[in-house]
Amino acid sequence: MSRTWNQYIVKQENKALVLNTIIEETPISRAKVAQVTGLNKGTVSSLVSELIDNHFVTESGPGASSGGRRPVMLLFNQTAGFTIALDLGVGYIDAALTDLTGSIITKKHMKLHERQFNKVFTYIVDVINNLIEAMPKSPYGLVGIGIGVPGVVNHNGEILLAPNLNWKNIHLEHALHDVFNVPVIVENEANAAAYGEMRFGFKTPPEHMLYLSIGMGIGMGMVLDKTLYTGLNGFAGEMGHITVVKDGINCRCGNTGCFERYASEQALLEQAIKRGLVSGNEEMSVDLLIEKAQANHQEVIQLFKEIGQYIAIGITTMVNLFNPEQILIGNQLSKLSPWIKEDINYYVFRHAIGFHSKRVTVDFTSPEHLSTIKGMASFAIEKFLLSIKEVE
Repeated sequence: MSRTWNQYIVKQENKALVLNTIIEETPISRAKVAQVTGLNKGTVSSLVSELIDNHFVTESGPGASSGGRRPVMLLFNQTAGFTIALDLGVGYIDAALTDLTGSIITKKHMKLHERQFNKVFTYIVDVINNLIEAMPKSPYGLVGIGIGVPGVVNHNGEILLAPNLNWKNIHLEHALHDVFNVPVIVENEANAAAYGEMRFGFKTPPEHMLYLSIGMGIGMGMVLDKTLYTGLNGFAGEMGHITVVKDGINCRCGNTGCFERYASEQALLEQAIKRGLVSGNEEMSVDLLIEKAQANHQEVIQLFKEIGQYIAIGITTMVNLFNPEQILIGNQLSKLSPWIKEDINYYVFRHAIGFHSKRVTVDFTSPEHLSTIKGMASFAIEKFLLSIKEVE
């Protein structure tokens, strides 16, 4: 019994190895798969046949020959199933339907004027249903849902605290699974964005990267040794709630003087209102302030630079703590890059410990890059592909 079980486990692991090789090298011949994996050609041929039967792999026309008969090429069937990935922000939902490579098929954007969970959940379900209606037919259909949220999420997908949404102890993963009956992953949006950038943002991913998500709040995702680091319970990276001003402004987390009260979208908009930088008939937004800055509104530009100084202080702390090679600034305040990037880099170079600052690069990635969505799609795809070990 034990020997039979061990043989089964080895076979399933070999099948996963063959599939991963085809995914990474597609198109690829059977002979090349054997060469890359170290498995013999008979084993590879048998496993490939199973993968074709399971709809994970398809065959294409013959490839180039190095002598002799031209080989039949193998392709990963990226439309064998689809995922739906969402980025839930304060005031919006971004969502996308992706194939099994993470390529976006179609996407949706919805503005939110509600924060009460039951109402927001209804909107989430509506967006997912709209994307399901747009999903092409496939062998596996919808294989998973991933949603990134701005808050503290444990390993069970429970949102323990999302201060800017006024949410506590929300079982979002269970609620979505009950509606759609597919695997659901809930993760902190900054963690998802960091993973999405590592997977899709670089030709050669950095080994040590920090992603600073600056929206209504501030979060940080950490890639250390090319692995997403989330800490003991999944709570690492709450950069927005480090104290930067003693006895400072009250924060929704219950503390005072938190980083995000001085360097976030919320801080920017509050200061803009306080300083009278918009007229009564204008709807306050980051985009409106950017329009004014582009028109050379000096008070708005000065406010951008003040917010940038606080961002620079936080980034300098990150550099000194983690010694990364890459820091990416994303989410809504990444749009301020033309006015703050140079000052931030100068501040970090001047104030980070010298041997830390010499190799670090600070860049901005736009919200249109959909970093969180790409990360959540990756999580859902990887969870589904692990099931290859269970497919007979």
